[in-house]
Amino acid sequence: MQDVSRDPITFAELLARPGVEETVELRSSFGFCAFHGGNLERMTAEIATEAARRAKASIYTVVQPSGMRQHIPSAQVSPAQSEALNSFIDHCEFVVALHGFGRRKMFTSLLFGGRNRELATHVAYHVRAALPAYQTIDNIDDIPRELRGLHPDNPCNLTSGGGVQIELPPRVRGLSPLALFWPSHDHKVRRFPHANYLIDGLVDAAVSWPG
Repeated sequence: MQDVSRDPITFAELLARPGVEETVELRSSFGFCAFHGGNLERMTAEIATEAARRAKASIYTVVQPSGMRQHIPSAQVSPAQSEALNSFIDHCEFVVALHGFGRRKMFTSLLFGGRNRELATHVAYHVRAALPAYQTIDNIDDIPRELRGLHPDNPCNLTSGGGVQIELPPRVRGLSPLALFWPSHDHKVRRFPHANYLIDGLVDAAVSWPG
């Protein structure tokens, strides 16, 4: 795996690079986003897109092509540098942002950060029901500080109702060795069953959210 590049470029410069795909579809005022998708935090964009489709929610993604792993810190992913992101933030009241992370001893941990703690608890409840074998952590004090998603400029916190940042370990995204040997791996959709269960939980959370 290539190292993640942390060269100081702007979000606008990233979007202008060849092969980078930015997508927005505005549906309900509940939105999903994954702006580190593609080759950077793999499967996050696919999971967010499918959850949004099934929940009839809005969706915003940025997908980097093979060979590119350019990391823009979330607080620098600015709607001022993207008309599509600005329209998404302006349209949505609540947002769930999906990210990928990998840390030793946390390969079955899903972290629910972001400033809307009521929504974080709600989404964690539904994901926990769909993925009982995983540890869903929604107590903000139990999440590593740099993964809490609390910065006010984080896109998940910019909507009128605020939102949630979910950090997904490799296993639930189908990127661990376990996925290669899982007998019920659905090759037609190229998605690990755990990712499908995660999507089920996200959809349930979105459609049942009273906001």
